[in-house]
Amino acid sequence: MASGLFLNNSMKRGKTMEFTLIDMETWERKSHFEYYRTKLKCGYHVTVPVDVTHLREETKKKHLKFFPAFVYCVSRVIKEQKEFRMALDSQGRPGYFGCLHPNYTIFHEDDHTFSDLWTEHNDDFHVFYRNMTADMEAYRDKKGVKIKEGQPRNFYCISCVPWLPFTGYEAYVQENIPQFFPIIVYGAFKEEGGRTTVPFCLSIAHAAADGYHTSMFFKRLQEILDEIIL
Repeated sequence: MASGLFLNNSMKRGKTMEFTLIDMETWERKSHFEYYRTKLKCGYHVTVPVDVTHLREETKKKHLKFFPAFVYCVSRVIKEQKEFRMALDSQGRPGYFGCLHPNYTIFHEDDHTFSDLWTEHNDDFHVFYRNMTADMEAYRDKKGVKIKEGQPRNFYCISCVPWLPFTGYEAYVQENIPQFFPIIVYGAFKEEGGRTTVPFCLSIAHAAADGYHTSMFFKRLQEILDEIIL
């Protein structure tokens, strides 16, 4: 898996594959991008307890599955914050996708393996929820790592480890090169003082996002989780 995603002109067609090049002459992060892209190729991992009390209550009240609802909330934040939608075109020039589609994992109880699949993002929660739950049902008995064809280039990774209430998490990738797209893992529910939290780990290349952007990511995510009406 290369660092970032390389696009050609055909990938720019269609609303879901929209890609906008960054104007390097006016970009406030030009020097930061170049430094972390060429000289210090590092990324970072941040694990934060995220309060899901309201979202969990909403899903229970509406008889909905928590996982697709949570993925929708995360996808909304990513669509709002361009630093988490960065990629490279075929000439290595940075830009931003219009949105990223979630690539997520499902667990097989019979043999304790997992598979990953993807669902196209949709701004309408009910459309997205219906599509994701349909995908999960359609592929629930398929085995293997990749079980749904046609994964788009503009995706991010999100998975859950519901058995583990971890306090830190780190993901390694090929040659330890950090990725521009987010890699997200969250863990087990923790009940304390009438609130429910989950550990939420975000991994991202420093060339794509700084600590400020990640802080704003978590701030906005918490706002959505606290306010969303399904």
